[in-house]
Amino acid sequence: MAETLRLKIPIKEEEGRALRAGQFVLLSGLLVTGRDKVHKYLFNERPDKSQIPFPLEGGVLYHCGPIVQDLPEGRKVVAAGPTTSSRMEMYEPFIIEYYGIRGVMGKGGMTGEALMEAMRRSGSVYFHTIGGAGALLAKKIKRVAGVWMIEEFGRAEAMWAFEVEDFPAVVTVDSHGENMHLKIEELSREKLVSLL
Repeated sequence: MAETLRLKIPIKEEEGRALRAGQFVLLSGLLVTGRDKVHKYLFNERPDKSQIPFPLEGGVLYHCGPIVQDLPEGRKVVAAGPTTSSRMEMYEPFIIEYYGIRGVMGKGGMTGEALMEAMRRSGSVYFHTIGGAGALLAKKIKRVAGVWMIEEFGRAEAMWAFEVEDFPAVVTVDSHGENMHLKIEELSREKLVSLL
């Protein structure tokens, strides 16, 4: 079994470039969420980094629409499973490079050449995490550090910042052009052809 790497966010460029597809990681630090509306806003409006209340440089942008409960003692994340990343792919190359994102995380992967080229240039990677395990992943969130654009986009589509510890993921696209999702598609096609 491959060794699991503990990685702190923000991730340095050299750390991002050292990651390889197939590597298991446990992420700790500030994890920021962003779904369709956040991506569209960042792409179309291009707010300056200073306008965003959370640091994105070297950060990990998690494709997630969390369920967050308001309690007397503060906010608690009930579920934080990944959403399908392909919906955000058209925006992601720009967002990675403009905002200095070092990792993108979700489920289902991304396979476009523009995305892979942005990752090559910036030393960033795609992290795949566990679909269908939102409640389990929420246990890795130690606190809600803040939320941005909640009134404009609603709770599920707002940008949340979570302090996480040992949040599990696997690198499936690295900055060297290795893309496990493309390999799986190719192997699946070959298997299908052999069955016909």
